[in-house]
Amino acid sequence: MSEFNKDDYLNDLPDADDLAGQAAPAANDAKPADSQAAADQPAAPKPEEGPADAGNGDQQDADEDTLTPLGKAKKEAADYLEALQRERAEFINYRNRAKKEQDRFRQHGIIDVLTALLPALDDIDRIREHSEMDDSFKAVAAKIDKAFEKFGVEKFGEKGEDFDPTKHDAILHKPDPDAEKETVDTVVEAGYRIGDRVIRAARVVVASPQA
Repeated sequence: MSEFNKDDYLNDLPDADDLAGQAAPAANDAKPADSQAAADQPAAPKPEEGPADAGNGDQQDADEDTLTPLGKAKKEAADYLEALQRERAEFINYRNRAKKEQDRFRQHGIIDVLTALLPALDDIDRIREHSEMDDSFKAVAAKIDKAFEKFGVEKFGEKGEDFDPTKHDAILHKPDPDAEKETVDTVVEAGYRIGDRVIRAARVVVASPQA
C-alpha cells in the first residue's frame, strides 16, 4: 500500500474559478427550459359569454330547428295563423266601414224624404190645431208619425217650454209682464231631428220678460 500524499491530493482538486464557470452555464441553460415549459402550458380559459351571446345562440338553435321537418311545419302553421288573423282584422274593418256608410246613406235618405215632406207635415199640424179632423185623416196622420218614429225622427217644440236657441228659431219676441224667463209662447212650425242632428229648428214666438 502506497503512502497518502497530501500535496498530490490537493493538486488534483479543481480550482474555485473553474467551479464557478461551470455553474454559470448550467443556470443559463435552465432559463430556456423554463420558458419552453411556460409556453407549453395551456392558455387560460376565456371568460364566459354574456346574455347577448346567449341570445345569439338561441337564434342559431331556432334557425337550425327550422331546417328540420317539424320546425318547417311549425313555421308554416305560424305563418298561416298570422295571415288568417290579418285577413280577419281587415274583414272586420271593412264590415264596420260598410255599416257606417250604410247608416250614413240611410240617414241621408231619411233626411231627404223628411225635408221633402216638411210642408205637408206643417199643414197636418195646422189642421190638428185649428180644425176637427175626421177619423180617416187622423189615421193617415198617425201612420206618418209612426213611420218617422220608426226611423228615429223626433218631433219637438211645445208651448210653455224654455226657449233654447240651439233647437228653437225665434221669429218674434214679445214682452210679457208675467214672464220670468224666455219661454215658447206659440209654435209656428214644429222642429224635427234625428238623434242629435237637428233637421229643422222649431219656429216659435218667444215670450220675454219686460226690461
